Amino acid sequence: MTQHNTKPLALVTGGASGMGLATVGRLAHDGFAVVLVDRDGKLAETETARLKAQGLDVRCHVLDLTDEAAVRALIQSLPPLNALVNNAGIFDERKFLDVSNTDFRRAYEINLIAVATLTQEVAKTMPNGGRIVNIASRAYLGAKNHPHYVASKAALVGYTRASAMELAARNILVNAIAPGLIDTPLLRNLTPERMAAQLALQPTGKAGRPEDVAHAVSFLVSAQTDFITGQVIFVDGGKSLGGSGA
Repeated sequence: MTQHNTKPLALVTGGASGMGLATVGRLAHDGFAVVLVDRDGKLAETETARLKAQGLDVRCHVLDLTDEAAVRALIQSLPPLNALVNNAGIFDERKFLDVSNTDFRRAYEINLIAVATLTQEVAKTMPNGGRIVNIASRAYLGAKNHPHYVASKAALVGYTRASAMELAARNILVNAIAPGLIDTPLLRNLTPERMAAQLALQPTGKAGRPEDVAHAVSFLVSAQTDFITGQVIFVDGGKSLGGSGA
């Protein structure tokens, strides 16, 4: 792998909280130098300082992922990445008849187009054997109350498979993780009633932890994982076993 200060280099979007933050910490513990990217500059700096105090090799960049020029400029300013984790995403609920075209455009802009921009720019210089992991959602199988989100994550799975085929000749492996109900700040947007309904659908009766997703990312970016690409790994406590749910 290409080295940065003797370490492979990883970048994690949405890295200042939730699954992204857990992933930054896990990859840094795994021996990566990690670039934490987030739009919340204050939070990114706070969390970066906390991780650095633990002796971890982490630095942060504040970035609006919808700013294509800024995204490309950041990647061009960095050494080639060995691992890219497209974690940043948006989620909100709307009743089916209330979803507007603006809602769809916003979901696609962050959950798909920003990923495509970043992946394309990273792939230009990523060394052979690199790893890309996209954080999709179990909801891509179908779910109620957020069709714009479901559609954007289904599109992300399609993009993952297309990218895996495009980059296979360079042994750049591209996979997706489909988390189910995970205890993150995004989940807390749900009303107590919706949260209770979601928990009732879990075979385990509980939500997962951000670390559960981070461990799956660690597996997929490992140099020892060399024959898995274009796949979706569910980290959902078995939720996908029972159909699409609510």
